[in-house]
Amino acid sequence: MTPAAFSKEIEAALAPHADAGRAPAMRAYMRDQFEFIGVATPLRRQVVLPVFKRLQVENAEHLLACAHVLWKMPAREYQYVATDLLARKWKTFNAADIVHLLEIAQRASWWDCVDPLAGVVGDVLRAARVHTPRVQAAMDEALKHESMWVRRVAMIHQLGWRDHTDETRLFGYARSLAGESDFFIRKAIGWALRDYAWHAPQPVSRFLSDTRDIMSPLTLREASKHLPPLR
Repeated sequence: MTPAAFSKEIEAALAPHADAGRAPAMRAYMRDQFEFIGVATPLRRQVVLPVFKRLQVENAEHLLACAHVLWKMPAREYQYVATDLLARKWKTFNAADIVHLLEIAQRASWWDCVDPLAGVVGDVLRAARVHTPRVQAAMDEALKHESMWVRRVAMIHQLGWRDHTDETRLFGYARSLAGESDFFIRKAIGWALRDYAWHAPQPVSRFLSDTRDIMSPLTLREASKHLPPLR
């Protein structure tokens, strides 16, 4: 199935479920930045699944082309379908495809699509690291990227890694980004630290105590939600 044919099938699958009454609230939740046709996430994922199965992706280039076509469509739901597709087929990618995933993250960027893409990047890197330990260096470069959203991907790409987390990178990235004033970066630092704290509360507590003077109140609040009060 060509990317163009795939996008038409996705459009045909979603069209009967468009709800003009729901769309304004969805648009408002995204601060009126994107248009919506009004299809809720559970229903969207249900109705496009048969199309995903018919796609039968063979390579990363084809998969990325499908995602790019969806990204050009006018409603945000199509971009959500693209991130769902990439997440479902993440094993198709290898470390060389990270740059392409980061390019997508810079288009119509907002947390609702960037964060799922960060999850795909994380899955790819975690798998690749088994045979290529230095593969995470790609995130060292992403941390310095001019796009705040790419830096956010770098900060949160280890979410859910638990004992596979590169603690040195996690804490080093948090320190590097601590001086940024953007809400989404400060939130990302706190989120990444809070996620790791479920697995390793003591190292996170020590890190927060050592860095409390440079971390924003938002970051500290997010990171320490499930930890004892800082001393």
